[in-house]
Amino acid sequence: MNRANPIIDKQWLYLLIGVAVVINLTGMFIPIMGPDGALYATIAKTMVLRNNYVELFYNGTDWLDKPHFPFWLTAFSFKLFGFTTIAYKLPALLVMLMGAAYTYLFGKRLYNEQIALWAVLILLTAQHIVLSNMDVRAEPYLTGLIIASVYHFYRAQKGNYLQLVLGCLFAACAVMTKGMFALVPICGAIAGHLFITRQWKQLFNLKWLLAFVLILVFIVPELYCLYVQFDAHPEKVVFGTTHVSGIRFFFWDSQFGRFFNTGPIKGHGDPFFFVHTSLWAFLPWSLLLFAAIFQVIKKGIRLPFRTEWYCLSGAMLTFLLFSASSFQLPHYLNIVFPFFAILTAQYLYQLHNRQSIKTVKVTQTIVIILMLLVIAALHYFYQPETFNAVTGVFMLAILGLAFLLPQRVSRGDMAQVVIRTAMISFVINLYINQVFYKSLLKYQAGSEAAMWINQNNPQKLSVIQLTDDITTPFEFYIDGEANTLNTDQLQQVKNKPYILYGNKAIIDELAATGYEVKPLKSFEKYWISRLKPSFLNKATRDKELSEMQVAIVTPK
Repeated sequence: MNRANPIIDKQWLYLLIGVAVVINLTGMFIPIMGPDGALYATIAKTMVLRNNYVELFYNGTDWLDKPHFPFWLTAFSFKLFGFTTIAYKLPALLVMLMGAAYTYLFGKRLYNEQIALWAVLILLTAQHIVLSNMDVRAEPYLTGLIIASVYHFYRAQKGNYLQLVLGCLFAACAVMTKGMFALVPICGAIAGHLFITRQWKQLFNLKWLLAFVLILVFIVPELYCLYVQFDAHPEKVVFGTTHVSGIRFFFWDSQFGRFFNTGPIKGHGDPFFFVHTSLWAFLPWSLLLFAAIFQVIKKGIRLPFRTEWYCLSGAMLTFLLFSASSFQLPHYLNIVFPFFAILTAQYLYQLHNRQSIKTVKVTQTIVIILMLLVIAALHYFYQPETFNAVTGVFMLAILGLAFLLPQRVSRGDMAQVVIRTAMISFVINLYINQVFYKSLLKYQAGSEAAMWINQNNPQKLSVIQLTDDITTPFEFYIDGEANTLNTDQLQQVKNKPYILYGNKAIIDELAATGYEVKPLKSFEKYWISRLKPSFLNKATRDKELSEMQVAIVTPK
């Protein structure tokens, strides 16, 4: 066995990457999760319904939190394909796959094609990448845009101004997705490498000043929209106050305000949050990632000018900055996963020490066994009704191939480890997307009720949602714009009957106060983004559920 030259036949790598893409695409068919994903979908839906692509609204009020770029892409998709789950998720997945392509291009230029292909496979099988491609928020956009920008800036170092313009364009789109902090991994990657390797001429080249100016020019559409909606209307009440500047929020409060915990949106930071987040979010590769980072630093101390610092500096500067922040969420880390994937791939490919290879094989064997045991335990206690024979056969087939295929299509122990680990990830995420989340979303009563009403409202009665149980999934999936009222406001609805969605107990109270109420259908509700063991255990699940109801209400 040739341990020093681990190679996977290229056609098999393409096939494995293709399967990884398909596994990620299975998340397209799962209903949009609330609160965040459905909120963003509802805002983009409102854009299209009002034919207003400048201002952002939610529930009839001005909305100032995220920039416009993802909403523009989503609204365009809605215009083409209608207000559907797939139309919402498709743009994000395409940008994410673009990011995988740029991961390949960057990895190939830094190392070689094998490492580049390994990096793509690692990226597309990292656990939180798959989850984020199912529960779409801003991160798939950011992940693709940031690695694209870094790649073009890397190539722009040789004086190619087309590459510089492309790097600035992708960087501007990233800024118009999340704010100015999107520049941290981009600047960190390029400036970090040039600084550590003492390439002062490149680091202080005037082209970077031009890049800064171009990024400012490219984000003008965002600044214009913010000015029109907020700065031009100081009388508007936003975050409970007036004279709120959308431009100031974009440049400062939305990012630096959260970092220093001085903005309108606050959090509570933990300096080790992203350390333990990495342990599960980058599974099944997380322990290998830590080893890769250690080896790069070790080599870099000894041979700083012969070490590639782009990936490590871009990832670690972002990692450290997020760790110091007061506002932290697990999906924030996704944006540096392309760097993580390249670091991990080059570490595995260049690993020659016999004892280290043995340690990696044992480590990955333990990791994949533990992951399979977790899935088995989840299945045993949760007992999803969505599991069927076809899915079971596919999972067993991939599981069998994971232990038979690697030695037939590759040479070198590390190549076999990569294949086997990736294939176990296929099994796990096929179960998560096609079984677990398909079942879990049945307890998202808002989307279930909205889709049922759309199919069972032949009289086209107006639909009202009670504010006591306002849910973004209901607002997105209901045909047209949702009407949201509290029980007092219902008294103002006269003459015509309407369909009401809300908590069954509250609807029962309406019937007791003189409203004519005709129950149509009930739905079980659970806050699915906050999973608890008592809910995951079928034996105790009923105690965690509340009952929602759809009814026809005739005013007094």
